[in-house]
Amino acid sequence: MPTEFLREIAGPSGPLEARLDLPAGEVRAVAVCGHPHPLHGGTMHTKALYQTAKGLTRVGVAALRFNFRGVGASAGTFDAGPGEKDDFRAAITYAAARFPGLPIWAAGMSFGSWIAASIGATDPRISLVLLVAPAVDRYDYAELAGAGKPVFIVHGEEDELIAAKDVRRFYGTLAEPKELVMIEDANHLFEARTTLVADAVEGLLADWKG
Repeated sequence: MPTEFLREIAGPSGPLEARLDLPAGEVRAVAVCGHPHPLHGGTMHTKALYQTAKGLTRVGVAALRFNFRGVGASAGTFDAGPGEKDDFRAAITYAAARFPGLPIWAAGMSFGSWIAASIGATDPRISLVLLVAPAVDRYDYAELAGAGKPVFIVHGEEDELIAAKDVRRFYGTLAEPKELVMIEDANHLFEARTTLVADAVEGLLADWKG
């Protein structure tokens, strides 16, 4: 997938390092993608997040991955949520300016999925939410249940941090439209199974018309 390295996304604490992954053909939507927990090695280069972006580009969606504040070349310091939500909003603003008139989706993995869910539930610019390995037993995703937006989830059946049963329980609180894919034999980082994340994202969203 063609990728642009971006150095000049304006963030609330200074520039945010980012990459924009582009589909081969026409762009039908753009997804802003948040990465796993910065204090546990999460970055925009986390393999499963890269594969999430790859799956999105396969279905015609541009994927904007970026490093939260204090990660890589992004300015600022870790803020345990509030600042990262502001960073996510700033990335949405960039996406809206880069792709005017196109739908904007909120996506994220683990910690980044909580950020995506929080902003996706409340920001009117977001029309769809994609959660990979959502940390539903560690953060509050309740706002998403009443948001009335389409939610798609990819999770590892053998996730050692976030039990599959907890994700299924959370999924049951969501309104339609929604869909959940559980990847067999996959742990939290989908080690040795990351390409299946791209396949799952493609399968979930290839025919989505919203």
